[in-house]
Amino acid sequence: MSTIERALAKKKASRIHEVELESALEKNIEQKNEAEQPEIANPQINTPISSLEQTNCLEINLAKLAYNDYIVPETMADNRALQEQFRQIKRKLLNNAFGVVSRTLDNPNLIMVTSAKADEGKTYIAINLALSIALEQDKKVLLIDADVLKPSVIYEFGRSGKSGLIEYLLGEKEQVSDIIYHTNIDNLKFIPAGTPNYLSNELLASERMATLAKELSTRYPDRVVIFDSPPLLGVTETSVLARLMGQVLIVAEENKTSVNQVNQACLLLPDELAKGLVINKAINSQKELYGYYGYGYGNKPEN
Repeated sequence: MSTIERALAKKKASRIHEVELESALEKNIEQKNEAEQPEIANPQINTPISSLEQTNCLEINLAKLAYNDYIVPETMADNRALQEQFRQIKRKLLNNAFGVVSRTLDNPNLIMVTSAKADEGKTYIAINLALSIALEQDKKVLLIDADVLKPSVIYEFGRSGKSGLIEYLLGEKEQVSDIIYHTNIDNLKFIPAGTPNYLSNELLASERMATLAKELSTRYPDRVVIFDSPPLLGVTETSVLARLMGQVLIVAEENKTSVNQVNQACLLLPDELAKGLVINKAINSQKELYGYYGYGYGNKPEN
């Protein structure tokens, strides 16, 4: 039995259910289907880090991801429900980024994943969304840990801190290529948050950040850039960062975040953004089908 298989045998599959903003916290889903997880080989996706010739390389701990219910390439066939849920989310995002709607959005391929408050599972959503998009045949994804005060993506990847966004925004790293790490998952690259600094939040609102966002949006036309960002409530710079995005996905934990708090968070976002909502950690619904709802353009919820 492989390391990933043993890890998966201990865990229950996670599910996410997206709902309309106005009724988001009134709907529930059932999750936690326990299943045996046979090993599925997929050498085209899991590229050994030793075969990467680039200087900046980060080998993601796939066994750790599998244990924590992420869409690990080798085992995606054994977690089809979770994969399907993120497939529905990413289809809408990709259509907005590259379809007809993209003409109405600035930087449509820049996607912020945030939440109203802390600890609602936004990093889990951001990583799984990036992993799901990396499975696309004609798209590449860059995942950025922009939660500069509470970075966690690199630790979910099973690695320790590396230079990243903070060092670049401070000017300690001159080139963007200095902070982009190639990974052992095809089509997935990563920018860590870097070392926290007393100016971390202010740096997100800097002109250098705005220039970086524009460069990331335009340099590669087939690239999706996902920002795991700080919560909206209590961090002023998050709403400033949102002005550089084309789309935003708000993560809310079921039975924790009130509709009013979600509304308050949305009021901090620019009208022209494409906005979506994901309900995370939901356990009580009788629904068996998972749709993608609540995506709007230029609409803020009423109080």
